Amino acid sequence: MITSVNRSLAEQIVNTIKDVCNYDINFIDCSGIILASTNPARIGTFHEIGLKAAQTGTSIEVTEDDSFSGTQKGINMPLYHEGRILAVIGITGVPYQIRKYAYLAERITNLLIREQELNQYSRREADKKHFVLQSLIQNDTSNRDYLSNSLETFHIGLNRSYRLILIRINSRYNLTNLSLIEQKTQEMFALAGISLFTFFYPRDFVALINTETFQKQAFIFRTFANENASILQVAVGKSTPVFQVHHSYESALTAINTLTNASENFALFDDLTLQLILSSVTDDTRNHFLQKTISGLSTQDLNIIKVYFSEDMSLIRTCDKLYLHKNTLQYKLNRIHKITGLNPRKFQDAVLLYLAVLLRTNL
Repeated sequence: MITSVNRSLAEQIVNTIKDVCNYDINFIDCSGIILASTNPARIGTFHEIGLKAAQTGTSIEVTEDDSFSGTQKGINMPLYHEGRILAVIGITGVPYQIRKYAYLAERITNLLIREQELNQYSRREADKKHFVLQSLIQNDTSNRDYLSNSLETFHIGLNRSYRLILIRINSRYNLTNLSLIEQKTQEMFALAGISLFTFFYPRDFVALINTETFQKQAFIFRTFANENASILQVAVGKSTPVFQVHHSYESALTAINTLTNASENFALFDDLTLQLILSSVTDDTRNHFLQKTISGLSTQDLNIIKVYFSEDMSLIRTCDKLYLHKNTLQYKLNRIHKITGLNPRKFQDAVLLYLAVLLRTNL
């Protein structure tokens, strides 16, 4: 609840009322000082009748200029909000001419104050959501009672399991258009019935969804990822109890790091297999393994071996995909064997080459 009006809101109030009635407007605080006015010369001056209106809680009409200190003819109305006087609104002019605007001025003022209250509430809600998710992700439950109460406020059951949804904006996306993707994301969350979500600067949206709900709504996230393939990627962490969500977040990070191809933009941790092993490989180990296997191959060689594996090592299908003659492909595979010492046609050697290609793709 607003207990006082700042200068910015006061200026908005007087300017909005003047746009409607075209008379000068004063916003007078309860001590009689004009906080804002459409007549700049009066800002900061004392208004005797404004003070009296605030003290008595009644509207006062003034018929002559300067009959009271700092006062011109007009109407001065106390502004009530939640049962108490916040300030006084003064309309400068001949009372009988401006009387018809008094009620309108009061309504406009109350609407603007209510709008600010709603904006403050929204910010408070957003801040609370951010705090709760950040605490869960960082496994900081030092204020467990507050977290529990907040989770219940957002309809998160303390004895149920949840998944962490991670949405990462493409690094090439212009963040000046963030509000557009933020609106899309929030609409998608609403469609999926998600109430607890936040944004982590600079590119991550995170949200919490009940495990059972996700099973029914998974198509929403896949569709969202496909519809925004050039903008973002979506990853879903494993199911955990609510106070173990940091594990779900870690698994969502693992899942999103497997999305290395431009054509891939959705990953569910549960579906990962070999990627789980590859994601745990250190940079030093990866570089050492690549140096021992495919470091000598050209970009063309690597493309050939990728297609060869994607076609289940079928010479015919690989030739069709690459528009190569069979003899040409045989020659190129022999060349790869010669450079790496690994024969793509042999299972054990092919496994090493396949792992090397995957590790290089994950760089």
